[in-house]
Amino acid sequence: MTAAAMTEQQMLDALRGGDEQAFTQLVSRHHAAMLRVARNYVACGSVAEEVVQETWLGVLNGIHGFRGGSSLKTWIYRILINRAMTRGKREKRIVPFSSVMPDDDSTPDRFLPDGHWATPPRPFEAPSDRMALLEFRARLREALVQLPERQQIVVTLRDVEGLSSDEVCDLLHVSAENQRVLLHRGRTRLRQALESYEDSELLTGA
Repeated sequence: MTAAAMTEQQMLDALRGGDEQAFTQLVSRHHAAMLRVARNYVACGSVAEEVVQETWLGVLNGIHGFRGGSSLKTWIYRILINRAMTRGKREKRIVPFSSVMPDDDSTPDRFLPDGHWATPPRPFEAPSDRMALLEFRARLREALVQLPERQQIVVTLRDVEGLSSDEVCDLLHVSAENQRVLLHRGRTRLRQALESYEDSELLTGA
């Protein structure tokens, strides 16, 4: 049975039983995403790779003690983020995520006090042409890495890795409101970058 076909309990049983194939498939499923998340906390890709490798060792060493209070994925990401934050603090002396308020934003009037949109943004459509879509995705990746650190982490976890609001709050030890504000502000900056790109493309094509 492949990892994709296993229930979470079957995967846990296989990992606890030392099933190397199950572990290999789990690594294959999550490794690239974990690198993206770790990269938000540390200075370079090689250090992110070290953090991810340390995380997998932590998974192997701790799997028998995992009691299922959260999903397996959330538990893995919690180990990852804790290790990445520890490494990042040592290298960059970063401020703990939960000890700071959301980044200030140049467009606060777009949000209500509870973090929801004051005026919802207009719909945004990605280009349908394949080459234009590749360029669009490249611009999106570029805009993502330019976000303030906390916004980048929340947007990456929510919109790239598909974690829920509750999972992100649990992982980062932030309130639901704080998480929502960071997500909205990060998305706003991305939209502004992509709208600027869209406008420049229209001008170029004119």
